[in-house]
Amino acid sequence: MHVTPYPLEPGPEQTREMGEAALALVEDFLRDLPDLPALAPSDAGLLAGLREPAPEHGSPLPALLRTVAAAARQGGTSAGPGYLAYVPGGGLYAAALADFLAAALNKYVAVWDLAPACAQIEATVVRWLCDLFGHPDGARGILTSGGSMANFSAIVTARTALLGERFLDGVLYVTDQTHASSAKAALLAGFPRANLRTVPTLPSLAMDPAALTGLIAADRAAGLRPFLVIGSAGTTNTGAMDPLAELAGIARAEGLWFHVDAAYGGPFQLTARGRALMSGIERADSITLDPHKAMFLPYGTGALLVRDGARLRAAHHLRADYLQDLAAEEEIPNFTEYSPELSRDFRGLRLWLPVKLHGLAAFREALDEKLDLAHVVHDALVESGFEVPWEPRLTTVAFRWVPEHGDADAFNARLLRRINAAGRVLLSSTTIGGTYMIRVCVLSHRTHRDRIDEAVAVIRTACAELRAEEEREPVRSGPVRSGAAGG
Repeated sequence: MHVTPYPLEPGPEQTREMGEAALALVEDFLRDLPDLPALAPSDAGLLAGLREPAPEHGSPLPALLRTVAAAARQGGTSAGPGYLAYVPGGGLYAAALADFLAAALNKYVAVWDLAPACAQIEATVVRWLCDLFGHPDGARGILTSGGSMANFSAIVTARTALLGERFLDGVLYVTDQTHASSAKAALLAGFPRANLRTVPTLPSLAMDPAALTGLIAADRAAGLRPFLVIGSAGTTNTGAMDPLAELAGIARAEGLWFHVDAAYGGPFQLTARGRALMSGIERADSITLDPHKAMFLPYGTGALLVRDGARLRAAHHLRADYLQDLAAEEEIPNFTEYSPELSRDFRGLRLWLPVKLHGLAAFREALDEKLDLAHVVHDALVESGFEVPWEPRLTTVAFRWVPEHGDADAFNARLLRRINAAGRVLLSSTTIGGTYMIRVCVLSHRTHRDRIDEAVAVIRTACAELRAEEEREPVRSGPVRSGAAGG
């Protein structure tokens, strides 16, 4: 094999050999994925070996790929069928191909005239998302690293549009079920913690519109400026839906910006059930989506859509003299003018290629399947005697076992560990209203009825075993908390 004199510029034969070796790694991983542990224990030796100084000289690729393959098999198999813990990223193979192409071709799409066709691909993808919610031609959007950055830009846009540069008396409204990224984004956008109002929820865990109206009136009476309501279209804890149409009406009447965090639920707009659940979302001033959730794309694919695109641009655009030679916005947006980011990857290709390759119908059918599977979980757990307080709105089911004696939180924490120790599924926990709950979230495109039936069987068996053990030897320890918050 001919080796070029420039090691950073492999020749055609080298690039093919390197690509085939990487492809073989992926083929092996995807082949083994259904049988990998849902949560593999850490390999201390591997971790220690990765803590190393940067090498002066290179190493052969096969050995490096073996390290990557070993690393990928540690921890949670978030791309696998048994990953039911959080709201996952699916990692579609077509999207992986798109990322490879985007990185290798290395086109810069944030300023349109440097890569007009590639920038148009990204603009087309954003338009597809706007069309999903019936946004007008003047709508604009950006692809972000995830919902956290999308929520941040949404709050900055609302702040700029409604409060101006003196904004410390502005007030935002969320619930205790709103994703934590919104509160974090508010802090990063410069608002004091005291300006974030937590609106009470209804028994369904949805925002209470009457309570919202009361809080807005109280804040106005106190001389503050209410400016933003954040509704949820699919909370992380249970997939709960805020009453979006009512919240949109309140926001309109009160002169507030209405933002919907639909990072989880937004893509379900493709389905008839999703559209019915999210009625009113089309009236939002801005919407956060995470295509790396319910569109099964790799992690790092979020989106923000803004109905009045001029407001998004006004909040983010500053002139830079060193960019004066580049073209002004025409039919294709300059995405850098709508985003905090100037340097960023070509994210649009990882959505464009799968949609063009598979069509929207394939995504719709997969999402409908996940909605059905969540109801399978719900019905099976209710039938088995578990407490399941909320029927699934999307694909998350929160449940617990209520023992006759002893601490229920401690029992369910032990139950979760036992379920996960079986290795076939990975669930997570949360606390809702002070009560420890276990969560099942069905969202991987690789999760089908066979794994859901197995998950239910694992839950039932683990619970029966634990109950039998505790009847023989009651456990009197206090609550044990486990699991980490996810989104």
